[in-house]
Amino acid sequence: MTQSSLRGEGSAVEEAIPPAPRKGSASDGRGRHGGGGRGGKKRDAKGRSPARRVLRWSAMVLALVVLGTAGAGYLYYQHLNGNIRKGQRSSGDSKAQRSRPNSAGQMPVNILLIGSDSRNSDANVALGGSRDNRGTPPRGDVQMLIHLAADRKSAAVVSIPRDTRVDIPKCTDPDTGKVYPPVNEIINESLARGGAGCTLATWESLTGVYIDHWMTIDFAGVVKMADAIGGVEVCVKQNVWDRPTPLAPGGSGLKLTAGKHKVKGKEALQWLRTRHAWGSDLLRARAQHMYMNSMIRTLRSQNVFTDSGRLMGLAEAATKSLQVSEEIGTVEKLYHLAMQLKTVPTDRITMTTMPNVADPQDDNHVVPDGAGATKMWKMLRDDVPFDDKGPAPDAKNAKKHTGESAAGRTPSVQADRLGVLVQNGTRTATQAPVGGRAREIGQELAGKGFTRATADTSAALSEEETLVRYPSADLEGDAQSVAKALGVPLSSVRKSTDVSGVTVVVGADWRTGSTYPKEATPKAGDLPDNSDAINGSDESQCMDVYAPYRW
Repeated sequence: MTQSSLRGEGSAVEEAIPPAPRKGSASDGRGRHGGGGRGGKKRDAKGRSPARRVLRWSAMVLALVVLGTAGAGYLYYQHLNGNIRKGQRSSGDSKAQRSRPNSAGQMPVNILLIGSDSRNSDANVALGGSRDNRGTPPRGDVQMLIHLAADRKSAAVVSIPRDTRVDIPKCTDPDTGKVYPPVNEIINESLARGGAGCTLATWESLTGVYIDHWMTIDFAGVVKMADAIGGVEVCVKQNVWDRPTPLAPGGSGLKLTAGKHKVKGKEALQWLRTRHAWGSDLLRARAQHMYMNSMIRTLRSQNVFTDSGRLMGLAEAATKSLQVSEEIGTVEKLYHLAMQLKTVPTDRITMTTMPNVADPQDDNHVVPDGAGATKMWKMLRDDVPFDDKGPAPDAKNAKKHTGESAAGRTPSVQADRLGVLVQNGTRTATQAPVGGRAREIGQELAGKGFTRATADTSAALSEEETLVRYPSADLEGDAQSVAKALGVPLSSVRKSTDVSGVTVVVGADWRTGSTYPKEATPKAGDLPDNSDAINGSDESQCMDVYAPYRW
């Protein structure tokens, strides 16, 4: 069996939606990703059982879908508003910028879903166990980015395994004011280093994708919400029983015969918790993506939208379970965001996992697969659909959207008077930095007239993509002139408060040579092979059961 594998102001939701109707109107585990695999122990470094982490995933996904059906929540709008907890959108350093609008002036929307392992309530302790960990900062064990295309005709979901080692930026806890320095650690630790806003900043730093909003959820309401859905169809190719074995104690308890089954309540949780019977954490992510797709199809096939009693029950559970970034912290705004998500047909929804490889520093972790992950992030930044079912884009508008044909701004000073700092950003999680790259590209700039270009001799940075950064609008034209001299696309010229002047960061995509390597613009549907993509309308998906767990 094979393994499957922004800075800006205001709310993108408010920019893209019509006025609201008036009130009253009609992951766990450690395998490769944490020490379990097909035979390891099911405990993390703090002794927590990995099985319960998927409870948050279930509640998170169910809550998201509920939001798409929450129109009846306006019947008791103020009550539901009181249920919603809110937090700061970003609490960490980030260099990401909003995407450019498409030719129709529409903007994409990116929403980060975070499943918290919080044990700070009786309900969460009852579902998640481990009373000894009550009161400790929660971690983000499940993380998914939903990308809603600018034209609202397609959507993509990307999961990042909880044990992916990344650079977590400097973050400040919005409640305590505590400042956490940058670290290189697994991504689920980011939630404990400044809340959901730090996890958002971590994603932005990793991907370069501006994230408009976040939503977090713990696992206290999962059983109630799973039952409220009314059951979701899943499929296994062989009889499955996820039970303890001599090499792997524990297990979800899932026991099904081969074929299709409708699961809900406890059985639905068992499906989402199962890891050993599938063979790895990555394959469990596939099972979760199948469940999520099936659930969306189920809700759309039912008369949920006309059953106000059922909608109110779902909305009640969802709003009590969710915490959201403050700019979408009302039922009204969540409703309109959900209505935009609802417009995407199921055959234009694509579920994926970030391309990744084993961490050379720790077999229990993974790191982004450089070329594959970089391609996926570029597709998100450029709003390229993950599927190929849409119309072919107009080439002229596509170039305008990505900034390739932009005329640019006029430089404020001549090249020989402009100070440019060149940094080496060729370090990656799997490769050592290339020595002397800042000096080499600095010399290349000097030869093109930028005689005041200097190389930064401090430690190498980690940047997948070569960037030209500038601190303020008056230097944008100067930064663009530097990019043009080097052949770097204008879409890689970005405003950043982390620099004091025009700064070139030579990324891992330019490890050799003085000529910037030209890369083909990603095409719709041209995903990396190891992204384990599943289309939302694919009803043929069926999980293969790892042999020791067949019966």
